[in-house]
Amino acid sequence: MGNNAIHTAQRNIYNIFDSVNNQGDDLGLDQVYLDFYHDAKVFLGHRIFKDYLRRFAYGIDASCYRYIPKLVIWAHTEEEIQKIFALSHKYKLALTFRAAGTSLSGQASSQSVLVVCNNIHWKNISLVFDLGNSHNPSDTGLAHSHQADTSANKTAQPNAPVSIWCDCGVIGADANLALKAYQRKIGPDPATINNALIGGIFSNNSSGMCCGVKQNSYQTIKSIRVILSDGYILDTSSEQNLKDFCVTYPHIVENLLALREEILSDSALTAQIKRKFAIKNTTGYGINAFVDFEDIKGILDHIFIGAEGTLGFVSRVEYECVRDFTYKACALLFYENLALTAQAIKILAKNDSIVSAAEMLDYSSLVSVQNIQGMPAEIKQITEGNCAILVQLEEDSKEALNRNIATITTELESIPTCFGMRFSFDTKEQEIWWKVRKGLLPYTASMRPSGATVITEDICFEIEYFAPGVEGIAKLFKQYGFEGVIFGHALSGNVHFIITPMLGDENECQRFGAFMEALVELVVSFGGSIKAEHGTGRMMAPFVEKEWGAKAYQINQKIKGIFDSAHLINPDVILTDDKDIHLKNLKPSNANLIEDYLDACMECGFCEKICPSRNLTLTPRQRIAVYREIERLKSMQNLNEINEIEQKELEALQKGYEYFGVETCATCSMCATLCPLEIDTAKIALHKSQTHAPITESMVRFFANHIEITTQFMRFGVGCANVANTLLGQTLTKNIAQKLHRFCKTPVLLDFFPTKNTYALTSRFITQECEDKRQENKHQNNRENMHKNECQENNHKENGRVIYFSSCLNRAFAPSAQAKDKRSIAEVFENLCKKARFSVIYPPNIEELCCSKAYKNHPKIANKLAKQAYQSLLQASENGAIPIVCDHSACSLELLKIITDFARQNNTKPLKILDMPAFIQEYLSPLLQFIPNAQKVALYAPCSTRNLSTKAESSKSCNWEEAIFALARLCGANIAYDSNVKCCGFAGNKGFLTPELNKSALEYFGEHNGKSLFSDVKQGYSSSSTCEIGLSDRSGFVWQHIVYLADSCTK
Repeated sequence: MGNNAIHTAQRNIYNIFDSVNNQGDDLGLDQVYLDFYHDAKVFLGHRIFKDYLRRFAYGIDASCYRYIPKLVIWAHTEEEIQKIFALSHKYKLALTFRAAGTSLSGQASSQSVLVVCNNIHWKNISLVFDLGNSHNPSDTGLAHSHQADTSANKTAQPNAPVSIWCDCGVIGADANLALKAYQRKIGPDPATINNALIGGIFSNNSSGMCCGVKQNSYQTIKSIRVILSDGYILDTSSEQNLKDFCVTYPHIVENLLALREEILSDSALTAQIKRKFAIKNTTGYGINAFVDFEDIKGILDHIFIGAEGTLGFVSRVEYECVRDFTYKACALLFYENLALTAQAIKILAKNDSIVSAAEMLDYSSLVSVQNIQGMPAEIKQITEGNCAILVQLEEDSKEALNRNIATITTELESIPTCFGMRFSFDTKEQEIWWKVRKGLLPYTASMRPSGATVITEDICFEIEYFAPGVEGIAKLFKQYGFEGVIFGHALSGNVHFIITPMLGDENECQRFGAFMEALVELVVSFGGSIKAEHGTGRMMAPFVEKEWGAKAYQINQKIKGIFDSAHLINPDVILTDDKDIHLKNLKPSNANLIEDYLDACMECGFCEKICPSRNLTLTPRQRIAVYREIERLKSMQNLNEINEIEQKELEALQKGYEYFGVETCATCSMCATLCPLEIDTAKIALHKSQTHAPITESMVRFFANHIEITTQFMRFGVGCANVANTLLGQTLTKNIAQKLHRFCKTPVLLDFFPTKNTYALTSRFITQECEDKRQENKHQNNRENMHKNECQENNHKENGRVIYFSSCLNRAFAPSAQAKDKRSIAEVFENLCKKARFSVIYPPNIEELCCSKAYKNHPKIANKLAKQAYQSLLQASENGAIPIVCDHSACSLELLKIITDFARQNNTKPLKILDMPAFIQEYLSPLLQFIPNAQKVALYAPCSTRNLSTKAESSKSCNWEEAIFALARLCGANIAYDSNVKCCGFAGNKGFLTPELNKSALEYFGEHNGKSLFSDVKQGYSSSSTCEIGLSDRSGFVWQHIVYLADSCTK
């Protein structure tokens, strides 16, 4: 896709943004915010929002708080951040910087200006290999490093990176992926690492499962790049920049060094800091930087860690790399009670040089995950009071790992377990255990009563106080009438707990406030941390002085004053004058207002990174939150309890939700694959579409009852477009279609529009003689001979048969005019099967069959079509004896679902449904001779190949997603693949009717770290004809089904 076409597509998207912003639903913003908005719009364009729907949606995060920003900004560059800071000072408006929104303590919430920095512009990664080269990363965009030190965390092998530069928007897991080939990783490993961004991980000093206090951000940071409130860019990797900073800001340097002297002159305070930071602690600022470092670089590098975005904007960080061991073993150990569990934890902590993780789960935690697939059978045998520890050991060799296992087994054998001790080396089993542990928060939160608020807290005790500390928390639960779940990183003495109070009830809210006061008293009495790794936020801001004492608190206040004297950067976070702020602006109760499966959502945000509309309208988390708010306001309206402002809010949300929540939802269900609860947000759009269908039920029923006519109509439409392209030229035709689309929502025409398919579908048998004999045996009801090949000659041998369910789309569409191979997909597949000597059989009345996916907005009609398809395939496959293949992945998935459902309803064996690439790999590839072709090709696996239902089927046979790549490898192709795009957003007909969704989802397709993944690529392959249209339009070269590549490389 050329630059002009990209810019045109972007302009179309931006016009939609602007039209929403100009709808007048800002709900009476103060003039100062409107002035800020108009000034910022000059350099931000469409990327600043004042409409209520998006302000509400972006106010959502994983915490228990509900703050609605007055403005929302999508920032792309450091220069924009500098200008935003300038406007903040000009209008005296506070800023809050947001990364992934997975923080739990309210530090990413804003009721002023929220600046979101999680898009592709903040996702650059650079590995540093050269130990001796010092170079400013901002000069070239590539990171180089200062001379390495010899700390235990540093890895200075010449063939492995020493450090890694990450922009603030890099997902933690993606940083690890970049290092995986070198057996390295970043130190911090929070449970949210698959979703949390480096900016948040750094700013919260998040630690996690394995890193403890030895490999967290504080211990592994090397350099930072931060924009101060006046716009100055401080880059500690550059000696020159650091010198310039010291010259330009001598007062900052002097004040920081003076704080250091003040701390060191007080031996009691110094000792307190050392003791408290020996365990996990994110309460207040990292004042240990003044004790641990004497040079200004060391202090600056570390003072911003855990500062929760209150001192400046951290745009990039350089982490030292740590070892990622090859061999791992895990054990899930069950103990009778907490006392025995605590004894085991002490032993594991004593051996922390060989134990990488020990995660404690109390009885309630275990009960919440009992029914998750893959959990060991013992978990259903537990009794009241039982606890468990998930232990992980890791090493570079099996021998060393086994020695460590033997050591730990011996050390622990004095403490009786409930079910013995077994270490697992099975990576799949380990992944399930860790997935459950990492998803424990949303799992347990989903079990809350409807309308309850999820409160998760994070504290830390020294190991010797771990057991009495946990027992104290349990006593507080009983004392204040809360049911809680306790779990955590036991190796570090770090405890998490969840309670779900009904904070809409005034009495319960007061009880919760009293509980929090008592909790702080308990933790402080043991010398612990009231915030260990989740950040102080708003939840613990009123209690910082209680934990640290007056002198240390004053030092915290001085740090804030040095960097943000105007208190415009994330105010009321970490430090606050409002002692009740932790009880204010809590998410409202919404009991029994929305469907149960949606009500389980706690807004953790795990789903967001995979959503194709995340850079266009809303994410799944936001769709649920806005839907929930609409229903809350509607319930108030029905009870005549709604005020004038709330009425306007309801109208603004309802007006925008049709487009933001429904039309631009791709309904791909990718969100369910990342949600620990498998919540499928697509169901909202499907439900809404059922009640707001744009065409009448009678018309839909006519189309469904006459599939062949409908297909002919599609062919006619495609043919008309082809003729128009020929007579008027593609550009003019495309422009006319675009203008018609704007006025009456007719389909747009894309550059790689398909041509009309005229290929006739006829069953192709390897030999007619074989078929005649088979039919004769079948007619005589000779079951023994029915499936035997009666042709004995080798050149007539039939290797097998397949039922080919050709999708409606592929019966209507043929490849675009730009494609080299213009044969229909049916013809290509038949040819490939012929080479493998497989007969291709079409179901009876194939032209009248449809998988029903296109009619999902009309359930009764869809069910009728699904039943027709099932009955036809049941007959054609001889009750499942012959496998069934489909040529469009989305339709293959739909067939898989309906066949499974009907088989379950009828208590019969399900038919074997395979997506075409999976069928080729499993059945045909062993029978084909591949002629490797070393051409560079692009690949894309459609979202339907990664759907949960597909994964369940893949576990039984061939993996649908992997099959595409396996075929390309068999063909000897040099594969180019963009792993960042999980759904292209074409979404069936939405690519024609809501093209901005596809444009947005693929806006940066094939781009990585500013480079093109598809350079020198002239052909792409996938397994979905509609996806291929959008992929071709974006990339500028033809995409076709992978069967075309397989056919061209075989004989």
